[in-house]
Amino acid sequence: MSSFMLSANRAALRMRWGTTLNQVSMKPMRWYTTEIERKPLFDKILIANRGEIACRIMRTAKKLGIKTVAVFSDADRNALHVKMADEAYNIGPAPSAESYLKADKIIEIARKSGAQAIHPGYGFLSENAGFADRLAKENITFIGPPASAMTSMGSKSESKFIMQAAKVPVVPGYHGENQDDAFLKAEAAKIGYPVLIKAVKGGGGKGMRIVDTPEDFQSMLESSRREAMKSFSDDKVLVEKYLVTPRHVEVQVFADTLGNAVYLFERDCSVQRRHQKILEEAPAPGLSEELRRELGEKAVAAAKAVNYVGAGTVEFIMDNTDQKFYFMEMNTRLQVEHPITEMITHTDLVQWQLEVAAGNRLPQLQEELKKDGWAFEARIYAENPNNNFLPDVGPLIHVQTPEASDSVRLETGFVQGDEISVHYDPMIAKLVVHGENRTAALRILRKALSEYEVVGLNTNIEFLKTLASHPAFIAGEVETGFIGKYEADMFKPAPPLDPATVAQASLSMVLRDLEASKQAALEAADATSPFTLSPGLRLNETSEQKLAFKLEDQDVQVGVEFNKDGTYNVRVQTPNKTTVFNKVIAKLTKEGVLAEIENRLYKSNVIQEGDQVIVFAEEGKVTLDVPQPKFLTMGKEEKAGSVRTPMPCKISQVMCKPGDVVVKGQALVILEAMKMEHIIKSPVSGVISDVFFNVGEMVAENKNLIAFEEAEEAK
Repeated sequence: MSSFMLSANRAALRMRWGTTLNQVSMKPMRWYTTEIERKPLFDKILIANRGEIACRIMRTAKKLGIKTVAVFSDADRNALHVKMADEAYNIGPAPSAESYLKADKIIEIARKSGAQAIHPGYGFLSENAGFADRLAKENITFIGPPASAMTSMGSKSESKFIMQAAKVPVVPGYHGENQDDAFLKAEAAKIGYPVLIKAVKGGGGKGMRIVDTPEDFQSMLESSRREAMKSFSDDKVLVEKYLVTPRHVEVQVFADTLGNAVYLFERDCSVQRRHQKILEEAPAPGLSEELRRELGEKAVAAAKAVNYVGAGTVEFIMDNTDQKFYFMEMNTRLQVEHPITEMITHTDLVQWQLEVAAGNRLPQLQEELKKDGWAFEARIYAENPNNNFLPDVGPLIHVQTPEASDSVRLETGFVQGDEISVHYDPMIAKLVVHGENRTAALRILRKALSEYEVVGLNTNIEFLKTLASHPAFIAGEVETGFIGKYEADMFKPAPPLDPATVAQASLSMVLRDLEASKQAALEAADATSPFTLSPGLRLNETSEQKLAFKLEDQDVQVGVEFNKDGTYNVRVQTPNKTTVFNKVIAKLTKEGVLAEIENRLYKSNVIQEGDQVIVFAEEGKVTLDVPQPKFLTMGKEEKAGSVRTPMPCKISQVMCKPGDVVVKGQALVILEAMKMEHIIKSPVSGVISDVFFNVGEMVAENKNLIAFEEAEEAK
């Protein structure tokens, strides 16, 4: 250890000495040494969060012998993080403002439970300087940075000035106090369009708007302010130059109370939708070692400029054309994507947080940190990529995940049977993989995604599979506009329906029906009947079971014949062709249905839920509708131009009234759900006859919002 490090860590060092026998002279010899004195970790901590991050923190705490206290809202009473904790306390109704953001209640529970420290996770109170100050006054340790650092870095405008003073490059823009609409628009004109409006205290894409033209500035400014006020109780914004082909590169930093600060290399989080990350990797592709070092050193300089302590992430925006980078913001907490850093550095960053919060030195210093291999994190969201990534809610009826290993890690706060609520972020899990290099890690990611099954709501799993297989992504050509740039490739029409997939679905349903019939007969004490032993048996004829499916507007008819030798003939008829598979051997297994079709063995999992049959086959997920009898659907035809709620939500703004003439694509209503605004646009041109809900009202899913007097498709 250098003399500099000895000085920096004097408070953590202690001198030890003793005597030993010199093996040459055989005389007593006195020896001296120094060692790092470690303070004991906490006995009990409270985790002021929910979902996967609460579970993640609990796993490390359990490993270290630390007891955990969970808090939960009414909606999370049966959540996984509640079951994992040693103690759990209810903190109020489902809305975050009445539960997870109630600082007084959380402090009261910390006192009651005897928790010595509070880990805020990410989101909620994790970057609330006032909360950190309160804990200091209550003599409860906040497992995070000091309030002063959060205040400085929490303000995007103040942080820019601090970075400039620390010689960290910043994006050109206006970060001042003048919030006059006309003034901000004038500043945008000086900067040059396109510009980016950002909430001063924003994060997670909330309050962020890209403005391409001066005509759009006012409406985007108002929208940004509304979302910022709802998310952060502060509607101040800043305006910056928007780089057309940027990359989002961030650096994980860590600092202790003894003057040490390190960087644990960088992550690339460029691939985003709705300004939110969905696929991250570490390290960032295409960077020289010199550039990596420069990024890391500037990130450490940023942390030291605000006397930072704990885990933090310094985010840079990098121009893809010249690889120049600019400070964007610092997240003063543990990031969602921290596991990929852990995978390439073989560290436990939650344990690092606990060590630093207890007053100990960083477990490793800069020269001890090495990166190993490559890692990806895919965020599994309840959302519909084919509907502008609109979040989804509902029960997790069926969940099957890839098997965990040294190279595959799953971070989740949900299990099969849980429900994704409208009140919180729609992330279900994080799939994290590691390989010896980028190619290997990407191969492992694609395989793991192919093994991930969810039924009950829409997810982005199939989209992630498409993304991870795209040639440009495989080549490392990432940028924040990646999804928009390759939209045609990302959202290709579904391939033609494979008759073998339909055959697998049909055989699964038939075999399950036979198993159910056999079980019913056994329970009826008719176990020796030949019809029980061979449920498909018919005298003097071949039995056939008919099924019908629908894929979009395509009708599919299936006939499954029972052969006397126990095999099946399967006829799949679509509007374009008929395919017959003879002598199919099929059986049910724990993993699904195993079918030998034309000498090829197929393995698939088939889940029937309501009027849908979901097939997880080798080529991906296929959803088939089971047509309902006409008497069940009579009178339910959709009125032309109807506007319905896509999910349970709150009405944030109504932009039309009865009698208004609107055009196709015009914004009608702004909804608030899962902490984000969603703009509902008119599907047709016509005249509004009714508006069924008012601002502030909570509305259930699939409710009519707007009715039209006349509606005709715009030409």
